[in-house]
Amino acid sequence: MASRTEPSGCSGRGGGGGGGGAPGVLPLPLLLLLAAAALVPRGDGQNLVTEDVTVVEGEVATISCRVKNSDDSVIQLLNPNRQTIYFKDFRPLKDSRFQLVNFSNSELRVSLTNVSVSDEGRYFCQLYTDPPQEIYTTVTVLVPPRNLVIDIQKDIATEGEEIELNCTSMASRPATTIRWFKGNKELKGKSEVEQWSDMFTVTSQLLLTVGREDDGVPVICLVDHPAVKDLQTQRYLEVIYKPQVRVLQNYPLQGLTREGEPLELTCTAFGKPQPTEVKWLRVDDEMPQHVVVSGSNLLINNLNKTDNGTYRCEASNAVGKSSADYMLFVYDPPTTIPPPTTTTTTTPTTITDTTATTESAVHDSRAGDEGSIRAVDHAVIGGVVAVVVFAMLCLLIILGRYFARHKGTYFTHEAKGADDAADADTAIINAEGGQNNSEEKKEYFI
Repeated sequence: MASRTEPSGCSGRGGGGGGGGAPGVLPLPLLLLLAAAALVPRGDGQNLVTEDVTVVEGEVATISCRVKNSDDSVIQLLNPNRQTIYFKDFRPLKDSRFQLVNFSNSELRVSLTNVSVSDEGRYFCQLYTDPPQEIYTTVTVLVPPRNLVIDIQKDIATEGEEIELNCTSMASRPATTIRWFKGNKELKGKSEVEQWSDMFTVTSQLLLTVGREDDGVPVICLVDHPAVKDLQTQRYLEVIYKPQVRVLQNYPLQGLTREGEPLELTCTAFGKPQPTEVKWLRVDDEMPQHVVVSGSNLLINNLNKTDNGTYRCEASNAVGKSSADYMLFVYDPPTTIPPPTTTTTTTPTTITDTTATTESAVHDSRAGDEGSIRAVDHAVIGGVVAVVVFAMLCLLIILGRYFARHKGTYFTHEAKGADDAADADTAIINAEGGQNNSEEKKEYFI
């Protein structure tokens, strides 16, 4: 091997001088040089620099061999089969997809167009120094998925049913990652990977229990792959469900349902498919004869107590039947009290007329009596409270005056006569005498 390395180095320098031969015709010395170059042992590549290349199938890959400290040594590029692609600026390999981008003493840069999976592998940069150096770069080819398809178990699902959806990503490299979304909410599926030669097929399964709110909502299958962005496909769910029923009171709009007044109800039903039948019935009893039912409307012109009960609206479609109840309770009609009137009787005939109003007059008198009694109660309570408050104020004034006067008597007669004494002993004797005299001259305040 050492005997081959030495001639290749010499031939490399000689080959540089012989590069001016006629194009398309390789001299025998050059062929021997290229053959010897393929046998150059791999060094540590300390003076060579290159980078790995990742490219999408069908696009362009650029391979670069650079020398950090150039000494005018020969640079060449070899393919994974160790065939020489470029020797300096000469391309002995008959593959026109390889094109020279840049050549100098410090760099050899080559482009490869229309990359395929077969182009993947290690490409070698060689530098003819003493000892020779070699370094490799890895070309990775990405293949985006060919097809993305969603298969759904049922095109039309029933509310509450569990359906199965499968999303398949075919012939990709590397294998894809599949994600599921229902609207904006991400769901979790189960994926399986199959490998065919150098390609991968991924199938993800999603089990979904649908409701009426899912009708018309898109289910999205999205692929994560380094070769593509935002690759997705979707299917819209179609869900059928039984009707949703509501009873609305049209009249009276507010307030109680009273005897003698009308009542109008409307039944609304919505489902998929649209309900084909809407009917009214009375729960646990027969429908009164005076009740008028017209389609989804129910009308009672004159309510009475016998109408009390529960009225039910039922709607049905191909999925099922639903109902809504309305409980009716008829209240007494409102009572109104006429204002009191004063009449003057001039003839005996008017006496008969006043007897007709006796009942209402008695009712008015009772109402007046009740009002007066209430007024008297409030007046009595107020008077009692005022008297109690007044009595407490008077008591406080009397007690204040009493304590004030007795306090003055104490200061007036205590130690009387001690103020005029010449010394302390005399003051004590005068004070004792003063106390005895005070009993005789004690004043009384009334």
